[in-house]
Amino acid sequence: MPGIIDLIGNTPMVELKKLNPNPNVTIYAKQEGNNPGGSVKDRAALNMIRSALERGDIKAGTKLIEATSGNTGIALAMIACLYDLEIELALPSNSTRERTLAMEAFGAKVTLLEGIEACRDYAEEKAATGEYFILNQFSNPDNYAAHVKTTGPEIWRDTDGKITHFVSAMGTTGTIMGCSRYFKQVNPDIRIVGCQPTEGSSIPGIRRWPEAYLPKIFDPARVDEVRDVTQDEATAMARLLAKKEGIFAGMSSGGAAVAAIKLAAELKEGVIVFICCDRGDRYLSSNLFG
Repeated sequence: MPGIIDLIGNTPMVELKKLNPNPNVTIYAKQEGNNPGGSVKDRAALNMIRSALERGDIKAGTKLIEATSGNTGIALAMIACLYDLEIELALPSNSTRERTLAMEAFGAKVTLLEGIEACRDYAEEKAATGEYFILNQFSNPDNYAAHVKTTGPEIWRDTDGKITHFVSAMGTTGTIMGCSRYFKQVNPDIRIVGCQPTEGSSIPGIRRWPEAYLPKIFDPARVDEVRDVTQDEATAMARLLAKKEGIFAGMSSGGAAVAAIKLAAELKEGVIVFICCDRGDRYLSSNLFG
């Protein structure tokens, strides 16, 4: 029988039936909330921990420290407990209570701080003491490598190689960097579209990073186009996905869907796949669906 780790990946894709504005374009939502930890971050968390173990960077009993806006932390907490690793997670204090409780349920210590930048600074400072090992999803190649190995090939397989456009929100940028690497290998004509918040918008899971905090794994040359999404657009679309398509997902998924649907309206034909990165129940204590 499979363990919980064996259920990570091979998530389904569903076609948008009502929100797609163009009958000559197909839009698929890759349902990453179907991962056991509830998000696309299960993939990166598993690959970062497993690769560090294989290299001998960490072992059972090692204390991990990581900054997270939520989904990566939940995934790391779930996987760390399976490998007998201690973990402390630095989380922005404005995160939904569900996120903190989920991390603590897996045995993680959670430290709440003001903003993700402060969380990143805190994690790096603690790692510098030598008492903790930082996986550092923002600069760790094992983050995007997870998507070269799994997410990209799954989408290619499930569209029978017909995908023309890939759309993803950009946070750590691991998903878009890994998928871009894979897609450009199998078909350089596939367009890679990233989305980020407009200035002043706050969308959990999507960031417009200050230059000093731009993820080191991010290579702008691997993204063909970046589209800005407003907070109101992402919120409205998350609600529409639930009410019109039965897809219960968070704001970052709403943001990616906004970009995918606008793109579809501009094309003559094509097959668009966007990442629906987590589940809506992670936001029930917020006003997202209220």
